[in-house]
Amino acid sequence: MKNKEYIVISFMLTIFLFYGCATYYQKSYEFHQSFAAGNIEAAKSFLDKNIKAAEKKDRLLYFLDRGVVEQMLGNYQESNVYFEEAYLYHENYRKNFSSDLLGMVSNPMVKPYKAEDFEAVLLHYYKAINFIHLSDYDAALVEVRRINIKLNEMNDAYLNKKNRYKEDAFALNLMGVIYEAKGDINNAFIAYRNSYDAYKEIYSEEFGVEIPNQLKEDLLRTALLMGFRQELNRYEEEFGFKANEIAQENGSMVFFWLNGLGPVKGEFSLNLSTSSNGNGFFTFANEAEGINIPYNTANANTPNQSSDFSNLKFVRMAVPKYRSRAPFYSNAKVVFDSLSRVTVALEKAENIERIAFTSLQDRMLREISKSIGRLAIKQAAEAALREQNEDLGSVLSVLNAVTEKADTRNWQTLPNSIYYSRVSLPAGNHKFKFITSQENGAKDTLNYQVLIEAGRTSFKTFHSLESYPPETFN
Repeated sequence: MKNKEYIVISFMLTIFLFYGCATYYQKSYEFHQSFAAGNIEAAKSFLDKNIKAAEKKDRLLYFLDRGVVEQMLGNYQESNVYFEEAYLYHENYRKNFSSDLLGMVSNPMVKPYKAEDFEAVLLHYYKAINFIHLSDYDAALVEVRRINIKLNEMNDAYLNKKNRYKEDAFALNLMGVIYEAKGDINNAFIAYRNSYDAYKEIYSEEFGVEIPNQLKEDLLRTALLMGFRQELNRYEEEFGFKANEIAQENGSMVFFWLNGLGPVKGEFSLNLSTSSNGNGFFTFANEAEGINIPYNTANANTPNQSSDFSNLKFVRMAVPKYRSRAPFYSNAKVVFDSLSRVTVALEKAENIERIAFTSLQDRMLREISKSIGRLAIKQAAEAALREQNEDLGSVLSVLNAVTEKADTRNWQTLPNSIYYSRVSLPAGNHKFKFITSQENGAKDTLNYQVLIEAGRTSFKTFHSLESYPPETFN
């Protein structure tokens, strides 16, 4: 048997070994079942039992899941330890030749999980919330600043392939909330103004999130407090209402509601027709999906690709696609019965599901281009082996079909969306109800209490995990 055959067989055996070993991601079904059911202690117990996953290729997912679980249990310091691990791993990630090569000849699932761009960004939101609950507003500001800095870095790296998720309006809004909690009204106004512009210019169209009325109220109030009469008059005319002054003896509560669960990745079979334009240029197209990708074999690292592709008329390619998990609840409010039944509706400020779908669509061409390169290597190896041994060539053909899979890993403990609102309250202890409602009118109620101090901001956070099963592909 010749060297080329030995090499192919070695790759085949290696791939089978990878497929034969269950990963943390595959074994985490139990974790996600417990988490989605609201049994957070059981979810943590699973992570405790699988601590070695923090050293393996799904370690980033382990860190992210652990960070969310610790936050939901109120362990904010511990939560940030894991989110910092996730941040450092993502920042220091360097491609390993062996994992890259194996990913090219099999599929991306055998490589360490690197995270979608928006996932790498949103971990800073979680860190900021932890620091808010620890009353470390300076550290919280560092994290929200990192969000848009990270988005700028990512979009700069893509040159003309800009993502629609290029600025986070909610992060800017959160920055304003934190500055105001610090008593820095000038910077709070600037952050609110920047957030307003981002909602108006990006979020309304791209992510289906309208400008929250609460943001408008905060923008007017901080303009009034700073004495910015020109800006105040302009925004009052634009919004159609006047600024509300808050009594100095009052404080405020900001309530963040994380609703439902974000989408999960599935695999989508994309069929591409192939046509040759001559001189090593090919076009891969799918009219239904609006995809038309030129491919130049002269730029490929594998020799003889042009001849390998010459007889290739039809290609099935596996690409990732998100599956929505619709939340049970469509809206929520907080009600203070002791204050003449003050009711404040929570408003959607971040649509994580839409960001996920949009971000994946924006990188689809890059994903498909990588898959074409992987397919080219498989095709070249299969053709070369068939020349030496028809049977081994047939085996490799079957193996190529079996291992043509997309990377379907993703951060599944993210919420579907984030809502919030602010309510001004007199100093003292206040009891209130948090009421969530479904489309059919069914309601659920949780009882809370909050300590309000004059001139200070208190924070509450709750994650409603109830969601419908993932949608199926057509």
